[in-house]
Amino acid sequence: MARMSQDNATPTSAVQAPAPSAAPRRGGTVALATLLALVALGGAGYVGWRQYVQETGVRGATQTAASLDTRVANMERALESMENERGLLRQRLGDADQVNRSLREELLGQSERTRNLEDAVAKLSDKTLSGHDGMLLDETETLLRMAKERYALFHDAQGAAAAYALADQTLAAVNDGAFSGLRQSITAEREALARSQPAGQAAALDALNQLRAASIAWPLKPLDRTEDSAAADTAWMRVRRSLADVIRVQRTNGAPLAVADARFARELVGLDLAQAQAALLAYDADGYAAALKRAEANLDTQFDLQAPVVQQARAKLAELERQLPAVAPVQLGAALAELRNLRAVHALRPAAGDSKPEAGAKP
Repeated sequence: MARMSQDNATPTSAVQAPAPSAAPRRGGTVALATLLALVALGGAGYVGWRQYVQETGVRGATQTAASLDTRVANMERALESMENERGLLRQRLGDADQVNRSLREELLGQSERTRNLEDAVAKLSDKTLSGHDGMLLDETETLLRMAKERYALFHDAQGAAAAYALADQTLAAVNDGAFSGLRQSITAEREALARSQPAGQAAALDALNQLRAASIAWPLKPLDRTEDSAAADTAWMRVRRSLADVIRVQRTNGAPLAVADARFARELVGLDLAQAQAALLAYDADGYAAALKRAEANLDTQFDLQAPVVQQARAKLAELERQLPAVAPVQLGAALAELRNLRAVHALRPAAGDSKPEAGAKP
């Protein structure tokens, strides 16, 4: 530009003289050019800075976008893994539902089998209990029948009462409550048998045993002596006793057989006392009284009534006759009949119970 100004200024100087204001005009142009250059440089710097800022922002945005893309990709992968896990969980839940369903069906089947097994065990238990109860009831019936026949044949109230006690113990072991009321009937008949036994039976038996043991030493009645002659003529008896060593008179066919044979007389009395004992044990009042009367008659006819032991025996026999048991016989058999009726009614219950399920099974 200076060169162009110099070229332009040469022809002008040839025409006109140089003006004095040319130097200041050149300095203003330079300043203007410098200013313009600075402005251009500032604009270029600004533009460069703006471009740098934009490139930096774009680079940061690119990096941010890249990181976001990475995070999004990671999240997508995480979501995919979660979806896979959810699919696995759904599959496992489906498998678990199938297993639970199968287990439930198996449990229901097991419950049904358990119920059937319990029913079978209950039926078996009922059969076992019924067999056990049947055996005990048979034993109870046998004891009651034996007690009744023993009392009817032998009047043995004590033995019958013992049989009733055994029957009550046997019946107490029966599990069926339908037979519990029968024990009251058995107890009532047993108490009646106990009341029928005389209170002094043991004492009477001991007394009869003592009389039988003492009968061996009882003195017999003399052959030719009566109570009246012995009391009236004492002198003649003294003479007779004095001559007894010189002259002895004996009868050959006039003496009673019980007097001639002392052992036979004592055996007769002992037999009468034994019959009295047997009748007392059998609660036979008539036989007991007849045996005591026969023993007393033999005592009067065969033994010496003046002897103290014979008098004591006679008094004891009279006392035993006054203590004669006069008890009415006990009527037995009510408990046995009740037991048979209950067993007959109880035997009908299983049949009725079996008919109910059949009627319910028809619908």
